[in-house]
Amino acid sequence: MSAALALARRGLGNVWPNPAVGCVIVKDGRIVGRGWTQPSGRPHAETEALARAGEAAKGADLYVTLEPCAHTGQTPPCADAVIEAGVARVVVATGDPDPRTAGDGIRRIKDAGIATIVGPGGEAAHAINAGFFKRIIEGRPLFTLKSAASLDGRIATAGGESKWITGDEARAAGHLLRLTHDAILIGSGTAIADDPMLTCRLPGISATGLVRIVVDGRLRTPADGKLMRSAGKDGPVWLITVDSHAEQATAPYEATGVTVIRVLAAEGHPDPVAVAAALGERGLTRVLVEGGAGVAAGFLKAGLVDRIVSFRAPKIIGGDGAAMIAGFGLENLAQAPAFALMATTPVGADIMETYEKRDE
Repeated sequence: MSAALALARRGLGNVWPNPAVGCVIVKDGRIVGRGWTQPSGRPHAETEALARAGEAAKGADLYVTLEPCAHTGQTPPCADAVIEAGVARVVVATGDPDPRTAGDGIRRIKDAGIATIVGPGGEAAHAINAGFFKRIIEGRPLFTLKSAASLDGRIATAGGESKWITGDEARAAGHLLRLTHDAILIGSGTAIADDPMLTCRLPGISATGLVRIVVDGRLRTPADGKLMRSAGKDGPVWLITVDSHAEQATAPYEATGVTVIRVLAAEGHPDPVAVAAALGERGLTRVLVEGGAGVAAGFLKAGLVDRIVSFRAPKIIGGDGAAMIAGFGLENLAQAPAFALMATTPVGADIMETYEKRDE
């Protein structure tokens, strides 16, 4: 199961709207087939592993990190493929909450007389697909807030200088983080100030399927900027704005290939809850929120931030520097979003801290 979980992680960031699943087939103490969910979500892990195992799958043990699907989509049900392969035993890490499967896959396999065990590796499997589970159950993706700041939580000096607060190693780790997410989300302020490409710039790695999202209620982002003009060529670009804009106002963006998404407004800006629902409807499971301070504050205030990855540089900028998070009207500590520290990792001279939202 540990090997299957490692295979599942390979799919993070490139299999949405499907879950990232790993599968290992073992016979006579030897692995005879491996598989993981392929880009865009198919073929599924079980199909890949069974194809590699061939006739050796008969009488073998199959380990899979998520319940085999029981519905017919672009491919037949994986539960049926497992049964037809004649495996002797199936070990499933965790069930699939998708109502099209939701226990039916396991029931089919058991009803076929195949010994079935559910649970080994379940916690790790659930963590890998936390975004998929959240989209199925809550209708929205998992949001990770990423920040790169000084020890006193500043992302730029009083003069606006921000390149670079953290070092090369931290920036490389940040780009690696992009690879494990379906999309990157920024606000219009960041888009205007930096006009970033929001791609993954690591040697030998191409991530053209990464969705790049700009939240811009007032349509301030230049339609002729390099980010907007890169739509399609360097990956999809989605512009989220309020639903009061006429079609002619968004036409310049759509002319460059940008997908415009209209949502309800809250205080003159796209409502973060409506943004989350719109992204969930489009199949996204994991979204990395990279900036700026206003977007971060909006998502935190709405209770949408599930994880935080904070890169802290050993520098002090001072109170006149730009804050990592904008104000959002917090009056008492009981209202403060609370997170639990999950990991601390040195990255060069900087520190990467990973937090998860505390259960309420």
